[in-house]
Amino acid sequence: MKKTAIILYPQFSEYELSVTLSILMQGNKPIVTVGLDNQPIRGESGLTCVADTTISEINIEEIDSIVLPGCLDIEPLLDEEDLVEFLKQVFSTETIVASISSSPYFLANAGLLTGKKYTVGLPMEAIEKLGVFEKENYCPDLVVQDGNMITARGCGFIKFGICLGKALNLEFDESWYQGT
Repeated sequence: MKKTAIILYPQFSEYELSVTLSILMQGNKPIVTVGLDNQPIRGESGLTCVADTTISEINIEEIDSIVLPGCLDIEPLLDEEDLVEFLKQVFSTETIVASISSSPYFLANAGLLTGKKYTVGLPMEAIEKLGVFEKENYCPDLVVQDGNMITARGCGFIKFGICLGKALNLEFDESWYQGT
């Protein structure tokens, strides 16, 4: 079975991955964590992770899906060309791409959102200033799926994980993630 690549970068949002990781585990979907380099990665709440591999070392033949968490401050990553090139290289019509919060910026910067409906956890002023988003395709919904592309605002992390699990045809207990 192919793996889901979980992309990690400085100040990634741990909570945005919590439900997604749980659903992947329930569905027996193997994952691989992927860093920008081989250095430890500190998330926005202080969790430090060591990725399994890097964007330059991963065997892209082993993955069929990608998850991009948001991050507390995307500005230091705006010029991360290696990540943009990696996304272009790994993307195909069969690849499921799930991106939450600020991370749809990377997809837009790579041209992968062109012609696709999307949402993003950035204010409209930032969307306009960044200049890589097609404003006419923006949707204010919590989670938007357009074909193989799933985007979400950060507060939609539960629905985001469920949407990814369904897109991957995983067996999992959706009721596990419903509040009572």
